[in-house]
Amino acid sequence: MARNGIQFQKGLSLPEFQRLYGTEEQCEATLEKARWPDGFRCPRCNGQPHGLVYGRRLKRFQCRSCGHQATVIAGTIMQATKLPLTTWFLAFYLIGQAKTGISSLELSRHLGVNYDTAWLLHNKILRAMSEQEEACVLRGKIQLDDAYLGVAIAQNTYATDSGSEIQALRELLDRVELSGLLVQADALHANRPFSPTSSSVTPTS
Repeated sequence: MARNGIQFQKGLSLPEFQRLYGTEEQCEATLEKARWPDGFRCPRCNGQPHGLVYGRRLKRFQCRSCGHQATVIAGTIMQATKLPLTTWFLAFYLIGQAKTGISSLELSRHLGVNYDTAWLLHNKILRAMSEQEEACVLRGKIQLDDAYLGVAIAQNTYATDSGSEIQALRELLDRVELSGLLVQADALHANRPFSPTSSSVTPTS
């Protein structure tokens, strides 16, 4: 039986992640390249000529036109953070790699920070991911590995009357352009999670 190419696609291993983003310098360089791929642009006046101010944890870019100073994390969810960039990057990795999600408590153990700090990071990252996803609509043939929909309640059962599973499915389908497609959702039952595959979305006849 052939393996599912989506399920077995190569990911980013933890050793490879640490090789790429294991130091503050590597993380700062990555953010600089992502934020200003064509070179520094002043957030205030859009000017390009600038100088560099050192002496703090992160170097500051100072615009020669208006004098405004900025760092690579200014205006981001990491602004004014006291945590190392390596901690943020590891949080990005752990949250992005967790197929069924990761709790703030587990995140705190992996990052070596207290629960409140992990909770704040967790929520900031998830909120940023949600805002990014809201602007994206999937088109064409959509293939999904697994999806876990529904809300677990006492005694390992699933809520049957709250409509949470149906709502979750609707939110999933809102991401898909359903032009001429028939969505088959027979797997959505109260006692088992919905697990869509490439065959779950088929053309109409």
